[in-house]
Amino acid sequence: MQKRHLLITLLVMMGMAGVKQVTAQELPTARAKYNFNIGWKLLSGDTTGAEKPEFNDAAWKSVTLPHAFNEDDAFSKDIHDLGVGISWYRKKFRVPAGSAGKKLFLEFEGIRQGGEFYLNGKSIGLSENGIMAFGFDITDKVNLDGDNEIAARIDNRWDYREKATNSQFQWNNANFYANYGGINKNVNLYVTDKLYQTFPLYSSFKTTGTYIYPHDFDVKARKATITVEAEVKNDNTSPQTVQLEVSVADRDGKIIKTVTAGKATIAAGQMQVLKADLPLTNLNFWSWGYGYLYDVYTTLKVNGKAVDVVKTRTGFRKTEFANGMVTLNDRVLQMHGYAQRSTNEWPALGSDVPAWISDYSNGLMVESNGNLVRWMHVTPSKQDVESCDRVGLIQAMPAGDAEGDPKDRRWQQRLEVMRDAIVYNRNNPSILFYESGNKGVIEEHMKDMKAIRDEFDPHGGRASGSREMLDNKTNAEYGGEMLYINKSARIPFWAMEYSRDEALRKYWDEFSPPYHKNGDGPKYKQESGFNYNRNQDSHAVENAVRWYDYWRERPGTGKRVSSGGVNIVFSDSNTHFRGTENYRRSGEVDALRIPKDGYYTHKVIWDGWVDPNKKGIHLVGHWNYKAGTQKDVYVISTGDRVQLQLNGKSLGYGEQSNQFVFTFKNVSYQPGELKAISFDKAGVKLNEETLRTAGEPAALKLTPHVGPTGLMADGSDIALVDVEVVDAKGQRCPTALNMVNFTVSGPAEWRGGLAQGPGNYILDKSLPVECGVNRVIIRSLPQAGTIKIEANANGLKGTALTLTSKPVQVNNGITSYFSSAALKGSLQRGPTPAGPSYTVSREAIGIASVTAGSHLDSAKASFDDNELSNWKSDGKVENGWIKYTFAKPELINEVTMKLENWRNRKYPIRIKVDNQVVFTGETTQSLGYVTLPLKPVTGKTLTVELIGANTDKDGFGLVEVTGKKDAGGMAIPAKKSTAILAINEIEIYHKL
Repeated sequence: MQKRHLLITLLVMMGMAGVKQVTAQELPTARAKYNFNIGWKLLSGDTTGAEKPEFNDAAWKSVTLPHAFNEDDAFSKDIHDLGVGISWYRKKFRVPAGSAGKKLFLEFEGIRQGGEFYLNGKSIGLSENGIMAFGFDITDKVNLDGDNEIAARIDNRWDYREKATNSQFQWNNANFYANYGGINKNVNLYVTDKLYQTFPLYSSFKTTGTYIYPHDFDVKARKATITVEAEVKNDNTSPQTVQLEVSVADRDGKIIKTVTAGKATIAAGQMQVLKADLPLTNLNFWSWGYGYLYDVYTTLKVNGKAVDVVKTRTGFRKTEFANGMVTLNDRVLQMHGYAQRSTNEWPALGSDVPAWISDYSNGLMVESNGNLVRWMHVTPSKQDVESCDRVGLIQAMPAGDAEGDPKDRRWQQRLEVMRDAIVYNRNNPSILFYESGNKGVIEEHMKDMKAIRDEFDPHGGRASGSREMLDNKTNAEYGGEMLYINKSARIPFWAMEYSRDEALRKYWDEFSPPYHKNGDGPKYKQESGFNYNRNQDSHAVENAVRWYDYWRERPGTGKRVSSGGVNIVFSDSNTHFRGTENYRRSGEVDALRIPKDGYYTHKVIWDGWVDPNKKGIHLVGHWNYKAGTQKDVYVISTGDRVQLQLNGKSLGYGEQSNQFVFTFKNVSYQPGELKAISFDKAGVKLNEETLRTAGEPAALKLTPHVGPTGLMADGSDIALVDVEVVDAKGQRCPTALNMVNFTVSGPAEWRGGLAQGPGNYILDKSLPVECGVNRVIIRSLPQAGTIKIEANANGLKGTALTLTSKPVQVNNGITSYFSSAALKGSLQRGPTPAGPSYTVSREAIGIASVTAGSHLDSAKASFDDNELSNWKSDGKVENGWIKYTFAKPELINEVTMKLENWRNRKYPIRIKVDNQVVFTGETTQSLGYVTLPLKPVTGKTLTVELIGANTDKDGFGLVEVTGKKDAGGMAIPAKKSTAILAINEIEIYHKL
């Protein structure tokens, strides 16, 4: 595509040394941005005439945006039953004084699904994709000296169709994309000069805004050059000569660099891109858990006077996607994190949450040592994108899809959303991956998606890819299946989702009330529901078992490696489910973000860029049981040995499995202290953790959580209030299930909590604690004041707390208050560490040639770094062999293979080095690869021989939403015994 603008390279005049340090507060302000969220009226239903200014909306509900009309349904209803239909939103406002002669724009960060918009009774436009931001130029449509009325008719039906084409939107899907309808994202009002920097709202204005990117890195020396490209529009009636000035401020607001460029003349009605370069030193590079952000101020000056100033908060980091690995700031990072629904929803709120709550939720992912969130199916809200910048959480950003690769109008819709999402989010450093599809796309479509990246974000250091893409050689820059382990020596492969298992937080184990035996529960569509009805013990262990499959193939283990994967999901989700409840409980935290034990498993095993911190330890569960209880105790540790002590007496060392799991069988309960201690191979103590028996329940305890500026009376801010049942010493009682009754008074709205029971207790003022704790939500009103929350329970001492909401100044429907303004980046993990992130544990042995007992023409496919190709024998046992020859004799002690039908087929094999047998046995089922330890032998050849018939039996039972078993790695059941050796990939190693 030809460039639409003239790109002008501007000569930079550097500021003189020795001048006074300037702060961002001293820079000129020539553009106004206003919060347009407060003072809306809502009708859940359709009516006529509501677009007209004279319409009487006095009976409508007063709301502050974002506010889905069906937010009450969140977690009370199955995703398929969420409220759908028409909703109307109306708002009265006046434009700010001094707006005459200015440009006025409205920006909607998103709605769900399609919306028709009116200003003062006249149509101003339509938005339909239900994902992305859009805007309206209202300059010539507002009353400058009187009241204005904006109205919106929103339609969130699942079967909504694009008006121009009658096409549905693929991602408007009742399995994946929870339908919180209406204006469910923020709205902003801008007042600018007629010479202004454009907005990154491509579909609305065909403009791309400001683009900022770093290059020419010297990470060790903390240097890079920052390029700024500002797209400028002249809506004056005459040409304007403009000068671009760029200033960069650090997180404390100090200006660290200012450059002023040469002048350019822009004709009336035209756009140009002005460009400047800023070499910067002493940079703090954005990193995992290190949300160091800078403010870049781009100022347009005419005759030396500032006429437009845009502040862009961004960060700088270096990336590379090669050799099967992801590299951030010159350090290899194995991906580990979560596949999270883009709605990121909460009970009785959906996605209607303030910015600090996004930081709280996303920050918990980082605290569990997750480094990546793969938002699923649709682009996340701008609020979540910016939140990940602050907390230091890498993002994989999709455009919009469900599953599948359509070839009709729906594919063009996906391209358009990807384009809009890239333009809107390309200055956010946390985005490292653009995802083209939740399922593999054809080569032509991958080329289309990559071309959009290359046009609109060619310098952002981001990989364009998709789920699967295992044999894509030209366009995909990353890939990976879901559920299975993939490896590559080319582009990074990481699992797009793994570990679907579900567990309700309420269930500790089968020995704790309510005594949930692992796996108890209904079948899932006639298949076993075991994995979807776990208890916390089982779920915590399963997290370690499943991660080990990926970590075992980590960087440092050979030429072909796994770049990790993301666990599905982070928080329990109001989307499709397979267990007993009407929502998905795969989260490592529940829907209120209270951690389950699996959260702490991840905190231990993920604490490292590749190799984990050896001091990690977590003693699973609690230590309050009935007398006579015997149970297995599990410890998650990155140490080499773990000892268990009960009241100071050693119970010996645990049985290690899957690297991180240490099991102590049949431990007899005694009240007191249960302590786990980890050691390295030399016996040096690494760490310890203790569980203590709590006393009888005695009282309730309330703990509030509010944003950094306190609870703000804007009608959308919330407070989280934890309620615990504690003993006489204030220690939580881990098996308490008491019903708690709440009362609230003052200017607040009760939004309640969630628990197992009728309607999941959504909006109820009485609900039980689970495992001794629960959490409730209150929302502020637009009136400030004192709020009192009381909690009582039968037989326990009650308690109360008081919160005071702070006033927010609103004038004529608009305010300068933004809830995100006080939020700063978290620097908790520190900058990218120096040095390598892994130790090399084995070396791959190169294969010089290959022979086979049959089908020699495809033998090379068994080691071609393509998991979709393979070599397969002809079905005769005597021909089921393949022989690899090396350039020279090698010491061989390990073989790793991906075998066809890996999930359910067992292969009886013999392996020989030269003529010496080094392994005889049957391969196990796996989720990708099997590693076989060999008797160490030096030789020049390695032969794998089939020595009997295969056996087929599914070892994992993975079930799709449809109820069908997932087909990946499955063999078609044979009518008679088969004798086939089939190798997709083989790797031969010298283990160090």
